[in-house]
Amino acid sequence: MTSRSTAHQPGSGSDRVLAALLDLLLPTRCAGCGSGLTGLCPPCRALLDGAAAGPAGPHRPPPGLPPVHAAAPYAGPVRQLLLAHKERGALRLAGPLGTALAAAVRSATGAGAAPLLLVPVPSARAATRARGHDPTLRLARAAARELRRGGVATLVAPVLRHSRPVADQAGLRAAERQRNLDGALAVPARVAGRLAGHRLVLVDDLVTTGASLAEAARALRAAGCPPRAAATVAATARRGAAAGRRGAAAAGEAGRPGSVRVSPGR
Repeated sequence: MTSRSTAHQPGSGSDRVLAALLDLLLPTRCAGCGSGLTGLCPPCRALLDGAAAGPAGPHRPPPGLPPVHAAAPYAGPVRQLLLAHKERGALRLAGPLGTALAAAVRSATGAGAAPLLLVPVPSARAATRARGHDPTLRLARAAARELRRGGVATLVAPVLRHSRPVADQAGLRAAERQRNLDGALAVPARVAGRLAGHRLVLVDDLVTTGASLAEAARALRAAGCPPRAAATVAATARRGAAAGRRGAAAAGEAGRPGSVRVSPGR
């Protein structure tokens, strides 16, 4: 049910060795801003290492969406880093992005004695096959390692399963996303009872309309294990004039360390 780290997964050690060798032999430009030949330049890394996480989420949250916290706005270098990791297989970015996700988890949960269980929102099987990896699961494991280094007992529980096929969410409006995902996730009965006694936190790379997180929360509640909160690396800017101004300001400052802003949640 749970996973302590990617080190326990087949091939993860070789992934890290290969990434290190590629960095030495074939240095690439920063995946965030395109500068230098480091893969991830210090200013872009600082956006993730020093992210000030806080409440986030859509202006009109769907029913059942738990409190959401994010580490950064989905803009500028942060957007490019997430896309590089998710769609272009830049697996070496999982560590820095996992650090940002861990900051969002801390912000969402605060102090507590019970161990944390990070429950990743699963990608569709076809998407996972096409990408060659499950980006959210990889980020969840990186975040769990970071939290454990900080003394927080944390495991990863990839317990959510797709109970029916879903369409690609790209290009769908908020209401269409909700209909697309309604009833699409479930927790197998054989593992539901083993989640008791933990603080469950849903994790994903990004929150836009909140439909995916709301459906994941519904599935956990149906299994008798409601999530405490949700945490993401990034959040899209909210709709509306005031939110637009905040999002524009955040995007304008996205290249400067220490100035990450997230639209406040309800």
